[in-house]
Amino acid sequence: MWDEVKRLAGAGAGKSILARFDNANRAAEFSLNAAGMLFDYSKTQLDEQSRAALLDIARTTGVAERRDAMFAGHAINETEGRAVLHTALRNLDGGPVLVDGADVMPEVRDTLDRMAKLADDVRAGDVTDVVNIGIGGSDLGPAMAYLALKPYADGPRCHFVSNVDGADIADTLRTLDPETTLFVVASKTFTTIETMTNARTAKAWLDDKGVRHEGRFVALSSNKEKAAEWGISEDRVFGFADWVGGRYSMWGPIGLSLMMAIGPKAFRSFLRGGQEMDRHFLSAPLHENMPVLLALVGMWHNQVMGHATRAVLPYDNRLARLPAYLQQLEMESNGKGVSMDGRTLDVPSGPVVWGEPGTNGQHAFYQLIHQGTRVVPCEFMVAATGHEPDLGHHHDLLVANCLAQSEALMRGRGLDEAREICAAKGFEGDELERQARHRVFPGDRPSTTLIYPQLTPEILGKIVALYEHRVFVEGAILNINSFDQWGVELGKELAKSLEPVVTGDAPAGDKDGSTRQLVDYVLLYRG
Repeated sequence: MWDEVKRLAGAGAGKSILARFDNANRAAEFSLNAAGMLFDYSKTQLDEQSRAALLDIARTTGVAERRDAMFAGHAINETEGRAVLHTALRNLDGGPVLVDGADVMPEVRDTLDRMAKLADDVRAGDVTDVVNIGIGGSDLGPAMAYLALKPYADGPRCHFVSNVDGADIADTLRTLDPETTLFVVASKTFTTIETMTNARTAKAWLDDKGVRHEGRFVALSSNKEKAAEWGISEDRVFGFADWVGGRYSMWGPIGLSLMMAIGPKAFRSFLRGGQEMDRHFLSAPLHENMPVLLALVGMWHNQVMGHATRAVLPYDNRLARLPAYLQQLEMESNGKGVSMDGRTLDVPSGPVVWGEPGTNGQHAFYQLIHQGTRVVPCEFMVAATGHEPDLGHHHDLLVANCLAQSEALMRGRGLDEAREICAAKGFEGDELERQARHRVFPGDRPSTTLIYPQLTPEILGKIVALYEHRVFVEGAILNINSFDQWGVELGKELAKSLEPVVTGDAPAGDKDGSTRQLVDYVLLYRG
């Protein structure tokens, strides 16, 4: 199904991105305004024929039908036999959502109300600091959102501990008062080894400080029995169903620390933003559907043009953790090698996703983006206004830099212009030629830009839901399951067997030579 799109890509290869703007309407024709945000993908090699061919692929692979099945509660996570309904967590004023014939919304709303009550109690009490202990989706989402929504954080300070490296929790606890600290332990099973190891360390810290740990823990878990063993009362246990995947879970109980920080009202605005994007995704035709077009542009760059990476570049310092969040969302969801029927994929699956905020990145890796030998499609995002009106000139400079980078990637700089620059600097002859070549920018490098009014809870909800649905569309087209993650299992299993080897309590005889050598080094330097 990709042959026609690749043929069109080859046919249009001789026309630069800049030349495509000979069409005075290109910017309008290759952009979309939806949910109060503007998505501009005009600075890419896409033309009308290629876009139409990609839309045909989306239709023939049943994206719309699979989308409808997801929202209807069908078990589209086929390898685990589960529905995929994180969207129900933000269905604030929608109708019933059925799973196996039962409406899940009463329980969703009850859980949200219970979360709000506890959040209000915490915000009104003596808690100064909340430590969220989780990993993966139980950490990346709320940690990203807490930083993003700092202007709205008028509750207790939030800290996020995820790494089993003792440095993570030790550095966090060092600054806290045990009398005013609350721990939120996020593990669906209450058995996740990294999370529970950190939770036990937190409990030991309270004991060491002579502070009773009763009432100092909240469990975000569906395992009430395990939570009860920890002395966590049932009113402080918030479960979620197996139709909510970890990396899609901050809309519900996993977002409790965020709710404590910004308050239930702002948290509901975050949910409402996600719901608005859901409704757009459900109702807009494919050619006017922002998640669909974002996905198709990404697939044009990865599956068609062969660009193996994608840089996410938010010109918003508070979105510093968004690239890492999207890295997990996309790479854990679509980093698969086989289709639904178990056959090996005949095209690449998800790209490597990475990035940092601008303008910092401009003084780091933009060198490679502009002049390196590999093309890196860039996804810029920026707010029209910031949250610091007294520092408006900062935001003007920020926006100018964002727009300038996408223009520079497209335009580039030719050798003749580089020669003129070097001649003006006094270079002559062979040295002029050598210096000029160092100042050439190939240009014709693609980028998209997502621009929004301001980074509010509602806008953040829209952005996160937009990218969730983008991942869904890519997975549906590739016919892969975006909602399992078997690739994380093998390393976990081997780590369990290696722990007694690393402590010296078991031999390493059945391990490979490299692993034995590394274990020997650890044991030697531990004495």
